[in-house]
Amino acid sequence: MFRTMMTSKIHRATVTQADLHYVGSVTIDADLLDAANLLEGEQVSIVDITNGARLETYAIAGERGSGVIGINGAAAHLVHPGDLVILIAYGVLNEEEVRNYSPNVVFVDADNRVLESGADPAHAPEGSGLLDPRHNDTLTGATA
Repeated sequence: MFRTMMTSKIHRATVTQADLHYVGSVTIDADLLDAANLLEGEQVSIVDITNGARLETYAIAGERGSGVIGINGAAAHLVHPGDLVILIAYGVLNEEEVRNYSPNVVFVDADNRVLESGADPAHAPEGSGLLDPRHNDTLTGATA
C-alpha cells in the first residue's frame, strides 16, 4: 500500500510579491527551500491563511536570503502580498518508507526567516499564539 504523506511544510510565511505576468509557480527563498527540504520544480500546495484560498503549483528557487515568497501567474488572483500562507509538499510513500520518514516543518518570522524547524506536523511553537490540535481543551476553550 502507498500513502500520501506531508513531507515538507513552511508555516505562516508572508507573501512578498504577486504578479500575474510571470510563468505560474511560487518563488521561495532558496534558504527556505533548503530548510524545508523542497526542490525546485516540486509540487506544493499553497494554503492562504488570510483568505482561505487553496491551490497547487510548483516551487521555483528565489534569491537566497531575500525572504521572497512570490506568487506567480494566475494564482496572483487568489493570493496577495501581505497574505500569510502555508506551503506544503506531499510525497507518496510505501509502508516501509512511512515507518522511517520524518517530515520537515519550518516556522518563519514576518520576514520569512527560519524561527524553528522540526518534524512534528502538529507542533505549535511556544509564544506563537498557535494552538496545538492534539489538545482539545485549546481548541474548545475548555479546561481540564
